[in-house]
Amino acid sequence: MAGYVLGKAAEQPDALALRVLNGADADHPYMDWSYGALARAVRATATGLVQNGACVGDKILMRLGNTVDFPIAYLGALAAGLVPVPTSAALTEPEVARIIAELSPRLILHDTDVACPHMPEITLDLNALRTLRTCAECSYHLGDPNRLGYIIYTSGTSGQPRAVAHAHRAIWARRMMFEGWYALGPEDRVLHAGAFNWTYTLGTGLMDPWTIGACAVIPAPGTPSAALPDLIAAHRATIFAAAPGVYRQMLKPSRLRAMPTLRHGLSAGEKLPKAVAQAWTGATGLNIYEAYGMSECSTFLSACPSAPADHGSLGRPQTGRRVALLGPDGPVVRGHEGTIAVHRDDPGVMLGYLNAPDETDTKMQGQWFVTGDQGVMGEDDQITYLGRNDDMMNAGGYRVSPIEVEQAMLGCDGITGFAAAQIEVKADTTVIAGFYTGPHALADAPLRAHAAARLAQYKCPRLFVHLPELPTGGNGKILRRALPAIYTARTSQ
Repeated sequence: MAGYVLGKAAEQPDALALRVLNGADADHPYMDWSYGALARAVRATATGLVQNGACVGDKILMRLGNTVDFPIAYLGALAAGLVPVPTSAALTEPEVARIIAELSPRLILHDTDVACPHMPEITLDLNALRTLRTCAECSYHLGDPNRLGYIIYTSGTSGQPRAVAHAHRAIWARRMMFEGWYALGPEDRVLHAGAFNWTYTLGTGLMDPWTIGACAVIPAPGTPSAALPDLIAAHRATIFAAAPGVYRQMLKPSRLRAMPTLRHGLSAGEKLPKAVAQAWTGATGLNIYEAYGMSECSTFLSACPSAPADHGSLGRPQTGRRVALLGPDGPVVRGHEGTIAVHRDDPGVMLGYLNAPDETDTKMQGQWFVTGDQGVMGEDDQITYLGRNDDMMNAGGYRVSPIEVEQAMLGCDGITGFAAAQIEVKADTTVIAGFYTGPHALADAPLRAHAAARLAQYKCPRLFVHLPELPTGGNGKILRRALPAIYTARTSQ
């Protein structure tokens, strides 16, 4: 995979591959990486990881922050035939400890600003990791494209985060996005508003531009959304990628600065609200093209300049994808609701959940990977999203299991019962809410502190509601889908 992504380095070693913006107050406003320098750093890092005891197939846990070290380490591990495991910097130490127990990684790459258990015998800190770039360059490790390539973590419906195992071939699936979503060419500059250590940024903002020979531009950590139009203009970005919430924030000023080189925007991670898309087009004259996918498979439904979607639609299956909407008896006819599914032979579909064959079998139903999202396909192939068929929540592009949140909160003093649900607090704005029972209502501060000590920030409830009892069905199970209505009724009183 690493050799594929950096294949253009041999053809254009001096071309600009990456521009890292350093912030308005920095002495040097940006740092540039050529294709040749990037490839050398990756291949030297690969050598250094092996010299530190890693062998082909070993897992390398990445606990790194929002710096260029993240993609260099990721591709360096792949170049050596190792299995990188990128993880969110927002995870807490207890969450990371559970991951370590499951993975038994050979090495942990650790930025001390990121939470991680202290395991010095297998840890390379940031300075040691950077020193690896002085090693000799390795040759790319080649092998069966179906072998294990990398692992990413996602929330499981059981409440236990699942390690999603992907093959090296997954990078081929991303090629279908070049025309089917991005309209990406080697002359483009792609500015992604996300952090280096977000998989959306890693794929759309870095690896895909590099694969085709384009330039990736990444803003400094903490760059406010209001500053992004200036950066797009100053660095001549042609494509802009972000989560829906960033577009919403960018629209808050009364007038956006002109962005003369920008052709269009990209959105993924969660559903793009119709109002945000319309407001952006009205303010800029440009379109946002939305895409849909999951951690278990690449983005496979999207709109693009040559095939825009109707407002409210997810778009169409990308050319080369085999997509179906499934009912109890198999694929449903057009115009009927079904569960969105992609064929298991798609190169972007996962190998499976690590150490969880039963859950893998649940997702892989016959020849199909079943997403759990409901939709309907029109005669023009466009698929309209109808919601989840389970209780999974979405927080800023991350899927979150209500069970995981509930298990973390049930140990809090004064709580006898707890349920989590995603609720709409205003038009096009949803948050994770915690509903709890107990002798009396509790102050929010200790509840927030309890959550923050056990859950990544994006998993923590943003508000708490005390109830005399939680809604349950005849079998005693919590009816989480009843909670949004309960919240609406209470707030409208």
